[in-house]
Amino acid sequence: MLWGGRFKEKLNEKALKFSSSLKFDINLLQEDIEGSIAHAEMLYSIRILTKDEADKIIGGLKKISEDWQNKSWQPDVEKFEDVHSAIESRLYELIGKAAGKLHTGRSRNDQITLDLILWIKKRCTLIVDSINELQKTLLEKSSIHIETLIPGYTHFQRAQPISLAFHFLAYVEMLERDKARFEFIKNNLSQSPLGSGALAGSTLPLDRNLTAQKLGFESPTGNALDSVSNRDFVLDYLHACSVGMMHLSRLSEEIIIWSTSEWNFIKLSDSFTTGSSLMPQKKNPDMAELIRGKTGRVYGNYIGFASTMKSLPLSYNRDLQEDKEPLFDSSFTYEDSLEIMNEMISTAEFNKDRFEKELQGDLSLATDLADWLVLKDVPFREAHKIVGNVVAKLESEGKNFSSASLDDLKSISEIFDESALKCFDMQSSLENKKTFGSPNLQIVKERINFLKQKLF
Repeated sequence: MLWGGRFKEKLNEKALKFSSSLKFDINLLQEDIEGSIAHAEMLYSIRILTKDEADKIIGGLKKISEDWQNKSWQPDVEKFEDVHSAIESRLYELIGKAAGKLHTGRSRNDQITLDLILWIKKRCTLIVDSINELQKTLLEKSSIHIETLIPGYTHFQRAQPISLAFHFLAYVEMLERDKARFEFIKNNLSQSPLGSGALAGSTLPLDRNLTAQKLGFESPTGNALDSVSNRDFVLDYLHACSVGMMHLSRLSEEIIIWSTSEWNFIKLSDSFTTGSSLMPQKKNPDMAELIRGKTGRVYGNYIGFASTMKSLPLSYNRDLQEDKEPLFDSSFTYEDSLEIMNEMISTAEFNKDRFEKELQGDLSLATDLADWLVLKDVPFREAHKIVGNVVAKLESEGKNFSSASLDDLKSISEIFDESALKCFDMQSSLENKKTFGSPNLQIVKERINFLKQKLF
């Protein structure tokens, strides 16, 4: 134990097991050692440690890191409260009495906040890299499917024709926002809490600027009370994971729909699907379903920890130990989901001609016909009504735009002429789009090239 001088009895075994966080915060071992090395170097610089003591402590900490990585040392989760006590105990075993000086001027309160910040900064970098890889895969697929027509939807009803490339580019844009969230979190973690102590700093002449510099921060935090109780950055990170999972879940839902016999649009690789224990013919999109399902748990992690934080008085409270399980679970789940989604998309095949004939003359071209009327100086609200009447007439006769004649149009409005029938060509519909950000084939090509230059 790192405490106990004023206690006559040892902590109850059940209480130790209940309160121990080692099985979770062991993920912070490397960050804890990084912070301890910087702290030891600072203690030497202000002459709290001798050169020999500092060398022993730093050497011991590095040895613990090596032993942990090569699995020659694993702390007992039933023996220690947390990763800090496990490391300190091991340091005593390695270097003896000098280990007792490492914690000078430091509390586990500022220590754990620092560990979390360092860990999250690293994870943000890893996640941004993973998002980049998924974006690249989506761009590669988009390059192949610029002219692959699919229906675009609103309210899950066919709305207007688009291309698969245009559809995938929507997710590339979502992922770009996801990256921005993680970059913000990383860049916002620019101040070091180390040296804040338990809540009120130290009477020792600790050089907080030095430790901040050694750990890659711009400066130390400005208020010790806030520093040790701050978990805003954990909530930011959990929120970013939640939004990122939400985007992957939306794509998963579409993959699931596309893979049905009714859609027959995507063929997933056998390596990312499963079968049925009863029905031999089944090929299930389980990985997409799992991503969709795990999103709920990631949401719960955010809401759960936000609820933990809402009534905590300043400064540190043991409730804050509950930050680690949701943090690690959300992070690892999101990272795994990004990797699975990337592999699933990269190995998938698309039925390029699935909607080519079906969409020709589809009623989703109604807006194009309304725009034709607008160019004939018909007010849009009147044009909308006219085309609505055309659609109603064709539906009542079992027709679509492919089978519509000029007489059909003129029976609704004499303003129609032969050129209106050109609105019913699906390929022309995309080519006629004029606005930036639309599924115009050339605009899509240019956007793909722009994003490739940015990402590759």
